[in-house]
Amino acid sequence: MIHVERLTGQALADALDDVARLRIEVFRAWPYLYDGDAGYEAEYLQTYRESADAILVGAFDGDRLVGASTGTPMEDHAEDFGAAFAGQGIALEDIFYCAESVLLPEYRGHGLGHRFFDAREAHARGLGRSYSAFCGVVRPDDHPLRPADYRPLDGFWRKRGYEKVEGAVAEFSWKDLDRDEETVHPLQFWMRRL
Repeated sequence: MIHVERLTGQALADALDDVARLRIEVFRAWPYLYDGDAGYEAEYLQTYRESADAILVGAFDGDRLVGASTGTPMEDHAEDFGAAFAGQGIALEDIFYCAESVLLPEYRGHGLGHRFFDAREAHARGLGRSYSAFCGVVRPDDHPLRPADYRPLDGFWRKRGYEKVEGAVAEFSWKDLDRDEETVHPLQFWMRRL
């Protein structure tokens, strides 16, 4: 039986090693193609240890974390993420950043993605935020590693009220499966008013 929990503070920090494991496993697939390691994960996830207002929404099968979704106030996340909103006319203090959602494939299609967004958006409203935003990896349609059966999540996001924020693109580096070194990847922001 799958149950979903909202974790903050020490409970969130205690679960981050499992979140790292999930990120490495799930993000190996398209469009991330992430060749992750524990060192990179520890550095990236430090944001959630340091943010007093961070949230982790965990999906558990018994006591095993099988899915996770995180979020922080935008000003607590990477500086270049906030910089992507320059000129948009929205204060960073009004935006809650919904970071990764990772879920093992065998648990997909049961509404957990909606529950992840519902919990993070409720948390954002509780913090007095007016907007919820996230970003998606931008890869060319003709990328040689794109699976033939790939279905973008744009429709799911739009049904939840999110739209692309024109001109709001950040860059983040990680090591792809087919590369020897980290490379820079564009990330397109999506946002909705809460």
